[in-house]
Amino acid sequence: MIHLTERSLQLFLDYASDAGNWGGTPLIGGNVGGGREDTGNLTHLKKAGLITTAADGQAVFIYFTEAGRALAAEHGIEIPV
Repeated sequence: MIHLTERSLQLFLDYASDAGNWGGTPLIGGNVGGGREDTGNLTHLKKAGLITTAADGQAVFIYFTEAGRALAAEHGIEIPV
């Protein structure tokens, strides 16, 4: 069972909902979040095994793990592959 804070869950769901605009890998700070206040929540999501991140130059993208895709699906969100 994954335990998330309310803010971490909301941020996760926001990025999952936005993933379709980015081919399944949303940009941190693109349409959602990106502020310093989100840093801890993103770390929480990584430690929970829901996402990974990768930098491409100055841009940082979110990649959803299988567990992340499953959690999104539980909330009615399908993340493009």
